[in-house]
Amino acid sequence: MLANYNNSLELLEAVQREQLYKKLIQQIKKDFDLANIAIEVPSEITPTALKSVIHEKLYVLLVERFDQYLNLLYVIDISEREVKNIQAMDAVDVTAEVTFLLLKREWQKVWYKAKYSS
Repeated sequence: MLANYNNSLELLEAVQREQLYKKLIQQIKKDFDLANIAIEVPSEITPTALKSVIHEKLYVLLVERFDQYLNLLYVIDISEREVKNIQAMDAVDVTAEVTFLLLKREWQKVWYKAKYSS
């Protein structure tokens, strides 16, 4: 069920309880592919490792390939308003917050598909 989560790991634990973790990984891979951004996410990755992989990828994109970073946020459909509300001071903290936003949005997509598809 969709709820308010405090951080990425809490969200990922909820996804595992709903038994939709593999579908979340597939959705993340799909959206990164749509944005033409390569990401290596093994299907048996732990939640902590998944969070780290996404955080690292977002950091590299933010610092080195800003246009691809913006395109990814657009493809995933992360709210511009939420990104602007991030209070972090450095790129590491910003990408940590964006990682959480990305995971929340991807979880919404997976949850709605699971709930409303037959």
